[in-house]
Amino acid sequence: MKQRVARVGRNNRAQVVTIPLEYRFPDGMKQVFIRKVGDEVILSPRPVDWSGFLASNIRASEDFMVGIDDLPVQERDAT
Repeated sequence: MKQRVARVGRNNRAQVVTIPLEYRFPDGMKQVFIRKVGDEVILSPRPVDWSGFLASNIRASEDFMVGIDDLPVQERDAT
């Protein structure tokens, strides 16, 4: 697969990346999820409708949240 290059620039105080046409998100998409893995920045579409995900058979693993009771209570100042 040929590696493509995108331009990085600035718009006021934000950093802007101009994505090549074949990598662009669909028209009307206003938000994406962003995460960093090592030095890589990964953008993923943010669904506007979660019904497909909620209807799927995806479930948390058996060990999800194991040991959560071991976390200390955080003391906070309510002022």
